[in-house]
Amino acid sequence: MKNYDHIGVQIPQVWLPRPGTDLHKWAVIACDQFTSQPDYWQSVEEIVGNEPSTLHLIFPEVYLEQPDAEARIEHIQASTQHYLAQGLLVPQDGMVYVERRVGGKLRRGLVLALDLECYDYNKGSQSLIRSTEGTIIERLPPRIRIRQGAALESPHILVLIDDPQRTVIEPLGAAKERLAPLYNFELMLDSGHLEGYAVSDPELEAQVVRALEALADPATFAQKYGVGSDQSVLLFAMGDGNHSLATAKAIWNRIKPQVGLDHPARYALVEIENVHDEGLEFEPIHRVLFCLQRDVLAEMAAHFGADYSYAPVAGKLEMTFKVDAAAGQVPQQIGVVTPDGFGVISLANPTANLPVGTLQAFLDGFIKQGGAEKIDYVHGSEVVCQLGVQPGNVGFYVPGMEKGDLFKTVILDGALPRKTFSMGEAHEKRFYMECRKIA
Repeated sequence: MKNYDHIGVQIPQVWLPRPGTDLHKWAVIACDQFTSQPDYWQSVEEIVGNEPSTLHLIFPEVYLEQPDAEARIEHIQASTQHYLAQGLLVPQDGMVYVERRVGGKLRRGLVLALDLECYDYNKGSQSLIRSTEGTIIERLPPRIRIRQGAALESPHILVLIDDPQRTVIEPLGAAKERLAPLYNFELMLDSGHLEGYAVSDPELEAQVVRALEALADPATFAQKYGVGSDQSVLLFAMGDGNHSLATAKAIWNRIKPQVGLDHPARYALVEIENVHDEGLEFEPIHRVLFCLQRDVLAEMAAHFGADYSYAPVAGKLEMTFKVDAAAGQVPQQIGVVTPDGFGVISLANPTANLPVGTLQAFLDGFIKQGGAEKIDYVHGSEVVCQLGVQPGNVGFYVPGMEKGDLFKTVILDGALPRKTFSMGEAHEKRFYMECRKIA
């Protein structure tokens, strides 16, 4: 394994299922998806059965609040040890070039390891690797219990680079015939097709490193974003899996004094993607409140005062059209889905640059004061409408953000409100595939 500390990168050794493993059953979607749709995870369990699968190595968050949490964690750690002891995983040195086809789109990625010494998830961070949204410290403990003491990690983390000239990842696709194929299969439940190729050619590895070094050059960075030379370089921005990487960092900070800096837990396996990839789309993340205890719209009206207005609309299509058409404008528009119908909230003089930020600041206080039993963050207009019309619930439909604005916004303004954007719809999220030893 090679370390390039100045750009926060390690060329990893990954572990993949041995030949003959049913990869359609091995790979499952990120654990933080479909958290209000247990039927999805029941379908996954039916497909997998008792076959080798990353399902046995993760904790689907739909089950986090169930009483068997500790038993699930014990099963995860036992499965990890079993897979290693039985030789179900084999090592592969080097980065992995990934292609994902879903919904008529092609997304390219590169699996490597990032140095947690170069990552700080705290607000105001100026680290080389940064969060793009606020990290909720209260969400880390269950993830820490799963990862601490684990022999393997299998990530769903997607990290973005801002590479408009397409110098890092895309050349690997152009040279794909020179790469040894590692896997090529259909993902479960209509989530598309996944291919992976070994980047073992020293020339191609050096090419990737040189391209990342160029993106991290301080003078180039300052000119690109119009900032002063005193502004710290942001090379890697979190896309998906922010709390998973924060968990890895928290554990690393805890064990570092005992194990020293030369330890595999110092690094975390991720897939990097170019924010300019044509196949990558930013989707909004909507909100659903469950088991309302008070009238949320009445409290919003009281909270925002004369800046608040509400208008009913005929249905989903009118609601989504009005909200999407007003993106980036003031008054901000937010869609509402209730058992009584659809509407659009208008907010003049908003408290945040994005509607989702204005909404989230209010919802945080509403939930804290017992206004609803639960809030969930969902993908797609269909899901927010399906859940919002159920008795006792309310859904909020928010507009998306332009992906090209991400890096400059984080550089100038810091982390975005949590759950601001999603890299694709729920079924397009990263599937667990590669593993790495962390102990």
